[in-house]
Amino acid sequence: MSIVENKKAFYDYFIEQRFEAGIALEGWEVKAIRAGRAQLKEAYVTVGNAELFLIGCHISPLPTASTHVLPDPTRTRKLLLHAEEISRLIGSVERAGYTLMPLNLHYSKGRIKLEIGLAKGKKQHDKRDTEKDREWQREQQRLIRAK
Repeated sequence: MSIVENKKAFYDYFIEQRFEAGIALEGWEVKAIRAGRAQLKEAYVTVGNAELFLIGCHISPLPTASTHVLPDPTRTRKLLLHAEEISRLIGSVERAGYTLMPLNLHYSKGRIKLEIGLAKGKKQHDKRDTEKDREWQREQQRLIRAK
């Protein structure tokens, strides 16, 4: 069940592979995400000393979530993956010119997971082609419904 999606990632990048990662969250963040107060629009994933981090993900704190913790809505959050997956992703990012993009935040067996994609950037003409294809698919659906 999806909580929030990053639609901009699909517009700006070709997604080649997808991975599901856990996120190291604090208690107030879990409550806020369950209340639907997360945003992935400007988020990205970086590599630092053999670990992956989610930067720029905005989680708005609930006013009643905590009284003793000072919430930071855009703090850097560590992503949890197997060591071999991390090394494979780091190799692709450093050698092949790929980037890691957060695609969506969802529930998996009661836990909050982040789907990240190994992505390659689109050029402007690629974006136009994608838009044309999307419009053509919509037009086809309209023609089929009209019959």
